[in-house]
Amino acid sequence: MAKEERREALLAGDIGGTNARLRLYDLLGAAVLDETTLPSATAPSLEALLAPYLEARKVDVRAAVLGVAGPVRQGVAVTTNLPWVVSEERLANALGIPVVRVINDLMAIALGCPRTAPENIVVLHEGTSVPGANFAVIAAGTGLGEAVLVWDGEGFVPCASEGGHCTFSPRTLLEVDLLTYLRHRTPGGHVSWERVVSGPGLGSIYDYLLATTDHEEPAEIAARLAKGDRNATIAQLGLAKESPVAEKALEVFAEAYGAEAGNLVLKSMAIGGLFLSGTIARTILPSHREAFLRGMLDKGRMRALLEDVPVAIVLDERVGLVGAGHLAAKLLAM
Repeated sequence: MAKEERREALLAGDIGGTNARLRLYDLLGAAVLDETTLPSATAPSLEALLAPYLEARKVDVRAAVLGVAGPVRQGVAVTTNLPWVVSEERLANALGIPVVRVINDLMAIALGCPRTAPENIVVLHEGTSVPGANFAVIAAGTGLGEAVLVWDGEGFVPCASEGGHCTFSPRTLLEVDLLTYLRHRTPGGHVSWERVVSGPGLGSIYDYLLATTDHEEPAEIAARLAKGDRNATIAQLGLAKESPVAEKALEVFAEAYGAEAGNLVLKSMAIGGLFLSGTIARTILPSHREAFLRGMLDKGRMRALLEDVPVAIVLDERVGLVGAGHLAAKLLAM
């Protein structure tokens, strides 16, 4: 009987609470050999999810890089939305992969951003990139992810963070009132940036405006919001100008997004540029550019510095897989 033919490959993964996006690359991390999305919610572990997929594709993985939401400490991540403990050592032993690296999902996205094709980039603000300077990456979604690319003289070193959980700092009287509103509705009373700049944050802003203005929510709008993804529907209503409250919520949201993006740039001295990733950025910010930049540039004496920082939206939904694949190839070559 002929011996079963198997291919060597690299594995890149973006592991979420609902789905796991997976991509197999050649050993150079250049050519995509296979790509799939698997439901992660029903799997007992990441090893159990990956094993059947890799066996069905008849591949021997030489290096794997997997991005997960949440902090990674000493090669171990306790996933936020799954009852999993993701361990590099356990994955390597269970799947027979010589090199396994588990990283924060924004770290993978950060690695992928500079490698995104020009046609997948929308420039929000031209600016002037400083050669050899740091870049910042921010992505609002279910939560708020932040990362930095630090230039070490030869290349970019990705640095993960949990900056989205830092305390929300209001800039306007409306935001001060919003903070008070959210403090009474947040367990423990701590309002992070993620409570404002995220999908659920947009919903909270909408609720705040509805509770503190004279506008009433029409029955038709209430019925639409009761179905499916409420926060996504609020965005749709605002973009289509079908609800004045949703329109205002998007304006407040975009300005707050810009404010925290500006904070990240200043804290990391990311004068090389700022990348915005995620569905929210792609959907909302092109039409709310002025509000975003108003929040970002409102930094007093640092306004002139921020005005020079290029800002770009990354359209590629798989940018995290690009970054993970690049790192897998680099690790294999070491």
